[in-house]
Amino acid sequence: MNDDKLMFFKKAIDEMAAGGLDCLAIAYRSYEFQKVPTDPELLAQWELPEDDLVLLVIVGIGDLSQPGVKEKVQLCQRGGVKVRMVTRDNLPTAKATALECGIFDSDADANMPNHLFDGRVFRELTDGQRQECAQKIKVMAWCFPDVKILFVQALKKIREMVAVTGNVTDDAHALHQADIGFAMGIRGTEVAKESSDIIILDDNFATCVKAFKWGRSVHPIIIKFMQLQLTVNVVALTTNFMAAVFYGHVPLNAVQLLWVNLLIVALVPLSAVTKPPADELTLGLLIEPGQPVKRYVKWKKLLFQGVYQIVAILIINFQGWSLLKSYNRSHAIKVKNTMIFNTFVVCQIIHQLETRKKDMLSKPKRWITSNYLFIGIAGTILISQFIIIKFLGKAFSTVALNLKE
Repeated sequence: MNDDKLMFFKKAIDEMAAGGLDCLAIAYRSYEFQKVPTDPELLAQWELPEDDLVLLVIVGIGDLSQPGVKEKVQLCQRGGVKVRMVTRDNLPTAKATALECGIFDSDADANMPNHLFDGRVFRELTDGQRQECAQKIKVMAWCFPDVKILFVQALKKIREMVAVTGNVTDDAHALHQADIGFAMGIRGTEVAKESSDIIILDDNFATCVKAFKWGRSVHPIIIKFMQLQLTVNVVALTTNFMAAVFYGHVPLNAVQLLWVNLLIVALVPLSAVTKPPADELTLGLLIEPGQPVKRYVKWKKLLFQGVYQIVAILIINFQGWSLLKSYNRSHAIKVKNTMIFNTFVVCQIIHQLETRKKDMLSKPKRWITSNYLFIGIAGTILISQFIIIKFLGKAFSTVALNLKE
């Protein structure tokens, strides 16, 4: 093959690679059949000589990206999830694929320093250089299994939360070392699945995005539950303490507090857990591993709810006598305690309603359809509270209230 033909084929290969195609050369050579070993052991070790090959054709094989993957990648980028691509393809093919998937915004983005990196070069860098480059790398070509592990380690050393997808046995070590390993359920090998944390059953990147959405929604739900639990306990403790100091008895007894903890604190969070996540990956306050929970608690809202409930209950406790002048002292205390218990339960529902106020006024139909379980649970609690006050007073140490009370 002369230099002109060599340049012609090289140009064709570069053009196909720039279009995101993997190049495959098909060639043959003639060989004398008598020289082929007939012994099975020798035949197993024998290889056809690779010199004097005759080139037949060079073909480009395209691996089409999944429908909608570009939109999902952009959604992740807006939500603070940095999508990086590692591949064994060469640099032009990797660049073309990244542009198609939306990892690179433009050619100018791809040409930025260290945005497109060669895995063979990354392997030769020192640990410090790898960590510096890992922050900027968006696409790594010629990335073999050992390079992929080095890339994951470099990202973790700069305190990044790393999620890795893989489907072959060679990806097992990277999946294991990552904070979250996603294995493909259809094309993935058993070794890769065993080394992963989550298995994507349909091999679709959009399913990974769903996992990110649910992960983002679970953490705020836990924080809201802790805030609700803390508010209930602080309000109950403060109310009973103040009443015991000034009157020598507590308005909320053990059975009433058990009812609040069983229904208000158990069933209401159930509606939040079953609520599907938002369509968008909201950026919000990103969660850093190892940080204390108190960093994410909304203390202003917690303080407002606590003070509001304590003030409302204490007003009934100390000023409720003005409504109860017609009763004797023993019955008046029971009515007052029942009013406090009833107010306490309603305040917890209002607290939960306040955490779901988004879109309640601007998009009421959407709010109702997305919070139907909460509405059902809140309605059930209010009906149950009415039944307790009216008919189960002996068990809960309450008395029936009139409309004014």
